[in-house]
Amino acid sequence: MIVTNDDGVQAPGILALATAMRQLGSVQVIAPSVNQSASGHKKTLFQDIPANEVVLADKTSAIAVGGSPADCIAIAALGLVEWPPRVVVSGINRGANMGQDVTYSGTVTAALEAAIQGVPAVAVSLAQRDADRVEDYAEAARIAVMVVRKVLEKGLPPLTILNLNIPPVSPVKGLRLTRQGVRIYADELARENNIYRIVGPEPGGNYEEEGTDLWAVNKGYASLTPIHLDLTAHRFLADLAAWDITTD
Repeated sequence: MIVTNDDGVQAPGILALATAMRQLGSVQVIAPSVNQSASGHKKTLFQDIPANEVVLADKTSAIAVGGSPADCIAIAALGLVEWPPRVVVSGINRGANMGQDVTYSGTVTAALEAAIQGVPAVAVSLAQRDADRVEDYAEAARIAVMVVRKVLEKGLPPLTILNLNIPPVSPVKGLRLTRQGVRIYADELARENNIYRIVGPEPGGNYEEEGTDLWAVNKGYASLTPIHLDLTAHRFLADLAAWDITTD
């Protein structure tokens, strides 16, 4: 299998994930050389993408890619390594990826790139932004192994991934199958002369809508959400047809 992330190849979360996934078979780590958080589904075209072998903290080897998380999977599929793997697992992200986060998240979009390439994939995130030690990810890694084991056994539908979010508690209360909730962002703009930076507190959201990823994680449950690459607003199609848009 391939393990990737968006926090960078030397992040503690990817080491915890790769170590845990070795219970299920051989692991190849391919991840960005530096932090690529919130890079979304960026794919680098017609530009150089360096890739170099590095050594992780546990002395195992990995490939560091000078590009986005999606780039890691795209160039892997194009011949960087033996392809296809049985599964791609992305994470463990430092911080949750719930609600609209999935459109920003390099963790999630690396998994989506794997789905585009025809490989089942799971994105794994820990809802703890200050998780800086490998030990902080132990419970999330345990849950991830349980989910990935089932994916290897059952497979996934085409163009579909699983988005797994784990609360910062140990042990978790259990696992809930969820839908995407609604995030509320409180971004702020910091400025120094003509230099700007987007800052602000961690996003909030509607934690009371039962059945959503935000609700589950807030209640101490791991949240498992199937995500499909078809972004069509199917329920709006009939309303849109009533607009009677013509080119005449």
